[in-house]
Amino acid sequence: NSCAKRRMVVLSCSICTRMGKPLVSRQFCEMSRMRVEGLLAAFPKLMGTGRSKQHQFVDTDTVRYIYQPIESLFILLITNRASNIVEDLETLRLLSKVVPDVAGGVTEEKVCDAVFELIFAFDEVLTSGGYKEGLPLTTIKANLEMESHEEKLHMMIKQSKEDAAKDEMKRQAKAIKERQMQMMKQQLGGPGMGGPPSAGGMQGF
Repeated sequence: NSCAKRRMVVLSCSICTRMGKPLVSRQFCEMSRMRVEGLLAAFPKLMGTGRSKQHQFVDTDTVRYIYQPIESLFILLITNRASNIVEDLETLRLLSKVVPDVAGGVTEEKVCDAVFELIFAFDEVLTSGGYKEGLPLTTIKANLEMESHEEKLHMMIKQSKEDAAKDEMKRQAKAIKERQMQMMKQQLGGPGMGGPPSAGGMQGF
């Protein structure tokens, strides 16, 4: 794995339940799904029974788990062994502020409702390749707000185009119906059509 060979790299950032179930997970290096799931599945056993409010870390033969409790959940960074733990702890502290701000809380329900927003937030904190961006919380919030506005603007433009297309279809359908009605009137008003019945026209029935 090319990322794992470099120095000071965060491989993955996740939010997990106390039982280790991942609610949101973002990979910053190329790893197979099976590899990621295996690393996350191993976390609860490695964590043991520790329930400290302070961040903790556990080293394995290949990776380092750095985690911090936030209410009923954990923020978890998986890094390579050469990663700078001081920088990683700073990243963890920043994420512990970003996550509740973005999700509006740190319950399992709120995190699951804000999956995409949280992934965007992770991408503001860490670059592709697993390096810390070094942005302050205020800048991250401003960037996320800008992305949110751009997305809303894009959706508004898209909706406006869709509404305009629907209106045009309705206008064309109305025009076609009016033409059909006009043609029917012309046909009904032609010779031998639509005139009053002649006197005694009902005889013989």
